[in-house]
Amino acid sequence: MSEKRVRWGVLSTARIAVQTMIPAIKQAKNAEIIAIGSQNRKVSDVAATFAIPNVYHSYEEVLDDPEVDAVYIPLPNSLHKEWVIKAANKGKHILCEKPIALNAAETKEMIEHCQSKQVLLMEAFMYQFHPQHQVVKEIIASGEIGKPKMMRANFTFLIEDRSNDYRLDPALGGGSLYDIGCYCIHSIRNILKCEPNRVYVHSPVDPEFAVDMSAAAIVEMNNGMLATFDCSFDLVRRERYEIVGTHGTIQVPRSYNLPVYFDGEGIVIVEKESGEPRVEKVQGDEYTLEIEHFSQCVLDGSQPMYAGDSILQNMKVIEACYESIKSGKWIEIK
Repeated sequence: MSEKRVRWGVLSTARIAVQTMIPAIKQAKNAEIIAIGSQNRKVSDVAATFAIPNVYHSYEEVLDDPEVDAVYIPLPNSLHKEWVIKAANKGKHILCEKPIALNAAETKEMIEHCQSKQVLLMEAFMYQFHPQHQVVKEIIASGEIGKPKMMRANFTFLIEDRSNDYRLDPALGGGSLYDIGCYCIHSIRNILKCEPNRVYVHSPVDPEFAVDMSAAAIVEMNNGMLATFDCSFDLVRRERYEIVGTHGTIQVPRSYNLPVYFDGEGIVIVEKESGEPRVEKVQGDEYTLEIEHFSQCVLDGSQPMYAGDSILQNMKVIEACYESIKSGKWIEIK
């Protein structure tokens, strides 16, 4: 392994890989992309576009490349477990797209398997690496908005072309909770620094696609705070969260997936009953920062900031959300 750069391979030519993660690997100061594999015929064009030297026509060939140190897995949700296990068996460190699995049992098995093979595993919640969220935590800690009592999170967008979208296929782990509600859950846990005790979720299952196109949730935290979130494939794009305190609020209107036209600029708005809102602009490339963090962990042999039990806990909450939808009841998180 290079002393300064982690050598990455990518499994598939998925849109998120081509549009965000491969460029992030190329921009990272401690990483380089050396391999990509896919049965898709455009794999050679993608490799040529990004000057990726090793082009393979299967995922297995990427894993068999002895020069590859770490792999990025952006496959459909139902395939995550299979390829995380296979990558770990080949000694590759793994950055896997969210949600990392379809349930807590799968997640636990994947984490334990990677630990047994002594490879690092991180779920790709890239948003958390943008520095605007650290600014939020510092404002909360300063007491400026008083005691935080509630958090609201929203992640919605409209899927207009529904003909062949894997996010709408229940066999592939489709649904708004799996795809974007997971961000809301993660940010509630991450920002409030506490865990959900129980959840109640309402979601009418779509009669055509048999997945949750929209969901609305109430979350009771273990320190007494409340949180709410909604996620949807049927609404205008909203990616935001708000913390409500006894003396003010903090709003983050570009919380999760900063579009390229914002050029990495996050915004934190602090508002109190008296006075004009204060706006802080915070710059950062969340995808590149994520790659640099994980690559440094590989180089140092240290644990990622988001791994193990925290990954498992997020999946337990997602699983409880689906149980609540089915039962129509509050579900405790075990």
